[in-house]
Amino acid sequence: MWRQVLALIRKELLAVLRDARSRAVLIGPPLVQLLVFGYAASFDINHVPIAILDKDHSQPSRDLIARFAGSPAFRVEKVLRNDEPIDQIIDERRVQMVLVVDSNFTRDLLVHRPARLQVIVDGRNSNTALLIESYANTILNDFSLAWSADHAGQPLPAVLNIRTRYNPTLTSRWFIVPGIVALLTMVVTLLVVGLSVAREREMGTFDQLLVTPLRQIDILLGKGLPGVLIGTIEATLIITAAVFWFHVPLRGHLLPLYVGLLLFVLAVTGMGLAISALSATQQQALLGAFLFIVPSVILSGFATPIANMPTWIQNITWINPMRYFLIVVRSVFLEGAGFGELAPQFWPMAAIGVVTLSAAGWLFRRRVV
Repeated sequence: MWRQVLALIRKELLAVLRDARSRAVLIGPPLVQLLVFGYAASFDINHVPIAILDKDHSQPSRDLIARFAGSPAFRVEKVLRNDEPIDQIIDERRVQMVLVVDSNFTRDLLVHRPARLQVIVDGRNSNTALLIESYANTILNDFSLAWSADHAGQPLPAVLNIRTRYNPTLTSRWFIVPGIVALLTMVVTLLVVGLSVAREREMGTFDQLLVTPLRQIDILLGKGLPGVLIGTIEATLIITAAVFWFHVPLRGHLLPLYVGLLLFVLAVTGMGLAISALSATQQQALLGAFLFIVPSVILSGFATPIANMPTWIQNITWINPMRYFLIVVRSVFLEGAGFGELAPQFWPMAAIGVVTLSAAGWLFRRRVV
């Protein structure tokens, strides 16, 4: 049995590697998506153009302005005069924030009164506006603490000391790049497996395969295992790039990561075989694969938290294998999680894999008969 299955696996791998469209699926989209998500998809903001209106013109106000100018989050685009309109430069999108220093700024500091500042932010993009406000507030708090320490002033009534676990610098790439492991592994595995039987039908060789001594289970294994192998290799390359190219820390061990990867790939392989069994052409298989990929990504927590979704949609995510593997890969990378912490994610993927592979076998028998 296994000798025949291995021969079919070898045939399938050669067919994938020799076919130009299959090679493009394996190399092109993963590389493009890795670069796009790794570099372009970021929640961080840098070099935000700002304008400064300093009505005090004192040493303390210049020190404060220097903190904004020296921050990588901001770039001083314009220094305003007192008579220049503020609303106009924001309306024209020339700057996204204006810092206004009151004329009594230094006097209020010296007499230990709250010094007045105004930060005007472009709120047309609410997410960006919230980040800008947070960065500005951090700089102002640091200035207040430094002034109080240097001038023996009264300490601030309450000081927020923030410590961020797992991602101390709040680098969004550390969150996004591990998720790419799940995304690209699913895309490649689903497309390779989904196109396998459809390609045979389109080329007219599927009927020849049915008259061979191979059983239906042998054909399923021969069509599914190459996808498992290719998906695992693809994931390994992305994990290597995440660690050595994007410098995302891998704090956990590879064994629990690869156990989760294998369960995830098996679940996706079952879905790919089901799509392949239902498709008569490669075009239909591609459409079926993307009909599965898009909802899976949206309902996985890849970009938006599942907790923010309506309850009835959250219930749908329980049948999405990518939901569980995202938790596995991010937990291993950032938290150093092991088998004990990840067991609640392993068994749902195993159950989904059993269901999808059984459904693929049933659909395959129906199509053959």
